[in-house]
Amino acid sequence: MSLGINEYQERAHETADYLGMNNGDYRYPVMGLAEEAGEVCGKFAKCVRDANGIIDGERKEAIKKELGDVCWFVSEIATTLDLKLEDVMQANLDKLASRKERGVIHGDGDNR
Repeated sequence: MSLGINEYQERAHETADYLGMNNGDYRYPVMGLAEEAGEVCGKFAKCVRDANGIIDGERKEAIKKELGDVCWFVSEIATTLDLKLEDVMQANLDKLASRKERGVIHGDGDNR
């Protein structure tokens, strides 16, 4: 099954239940994103610690699940801000393409 970005966003939001928070409240998804990103990092850290950095099938599936959770929270943040995830992703690609074209893909700072 092929799932479009905006369809994912709509279907993901159908599962949102912030337990009494107002619709459009970004606090839970922002904090959840930080937690899930940490879990992704944790999976990689344990891979380095316990398996000399080798990612086997079981570890890959565990990372895949955590990345899915990251996607859900990113999608919810976009939804609370009334942004389409497709637009967010396209803007990111445009920004990166511009940086590459101008030779400033390396370095730091948002405005380069």
